[in-house]
Amino acid sequence: MMMRRSTRKMLFAGIRDALIAVALLALLLQFFAPMVVIGHSMQPGIQDNDILYIARRAYWFSEPQYGDLVVFDVQTKDESGQVVKEKNLVKRVIGLPGDTISVKNGKVYRNGEALNEPYLMSGTTPGTMAALTVPADTIFVLGDNREVSNDSRNPALGPIAQSSLKGKIIFRMFPLDHIGSVS
Repeated sequence: MMMRRSTRKMLFAGIRDALIAVALLALLLQFFAPMVVIGHSMQPGIQDNDILYIARRAYWFSEPQYGDLVVFDVQTKDESGQVVKEKNLVKRVIGLPGDTISVKNGKVYRNGEALNEPYLMSGTTPGTMAALTVPADTIFVLGDNREVSNDSRNPALGPIAQSSLKGKIIFRMFPLDHIGSVS
């Protein structure tokens, strides 16, 4: 009889612990989410197949800041206007509402000042872009590998609605030799 109670207590304790672990994981995933990077637009800092964690609620209590690495939704539509694919993109915040952004002579200018961008893959930004003022409730984003990045320079994408932000990248989980913060 004594053995049964002990076994039963252990069984209930194990079930309780498993339920607590599942509840904590579900709560954690409400605030943080893993993401696998597919593509080369954020090289050299972020590589294809890196596993990153994003803070899903990062912008509930604050606004995006210059240099933030953000994840947002992009929808691709067919000729009839129907959404055929939705995917997440990772880019760096370059401009905030009211800023004027332009590209000339391999440099990005924000409000007339050339940006110092040591994180760039090639060190320069190809092409030119006439001055654009970032509308309210949007941000201007660029990839770090500007040669291949689909970003706010593309008129089809343009400035990104802040409502489409999925979160802010806070941590690299894989590969293990590069684990840690991402900048």
